[in-house]
Amino acid sequence: MALQNTQQKVESGYASQIFDSVKRKNYAFLFIKRTMDFILSLIAFIVTAPVVLLFIILIKIDSPGPALFIQERVGLNGKAFRIYKLRTMRLNAEVNGPQWASTDDPRITKLGKFLRKTRIDELPQFVNVLRGDMSLVGPRPERAFFLVKFNHEVPGFTKRLAVKPGLTGWAQVNGGYELAPKEKLELDLYYIEHQTILLDINIMFKTVKVVLTGEGAR
Repeated sequence: MALQNTQQKVESGYASQIFDSVKRKNYAFLFIKRTMDFILSLIAFIVTAPVVLLFIILIKIDSPGPALFIQERVGLNGKAFRIYKLRTMRLNAEVNGPQWASTDDPRITKLGKFLRKTRIDELPQFVNVLRGDMSLVGPRPERAFFLVKFNHEVPGFTKRLAVKPGLTGWAQVNGGYELAPKEKLELDLYYIEHQTILLDINIMFKTVKVVLTGEGAR
């Protein structure tokens, strides 16, 4: 129901102003961005496959439960898709309902802390990029529950759905999980309005720095 309400808001023009701006983007830009997404993600998927396989084994040894974590997120124009991650939390982590991850969250396993700090848990999302659910760069996708919640607290939060969600993004390299919803929205809208191939490349390089330093991780 939450996802349906979110999609209805989008389709009814809730974020029409920002959507119109994105629609005016040069189709050549969108083609280049998608081509770059596919080629780079394919290379990254092949290169990181041994790392993912190694941690799949380690996760199974470290704690009971599946190594891969699959969860429904909201993407472009409110369309739902399944996102893939390496599991970093214990089983039944949300037995009491959806919870936002906090610093030093007790639900996160010891290995999970390392995976989150290094962002290795996000590597399976190259599959999402190859499938076209996500882009390499864009606003991070949220669950419908939190999308509706944040949109209530910060009107206009659904404007982030104007573009494909990303594996990394302008908000991710400028605070990441430490950002409040309002700050995240402001940074994501800046990206949506100013996105270029050069900005995407800049964000990718900044992402490498974030991964190496562990900034903004939870």
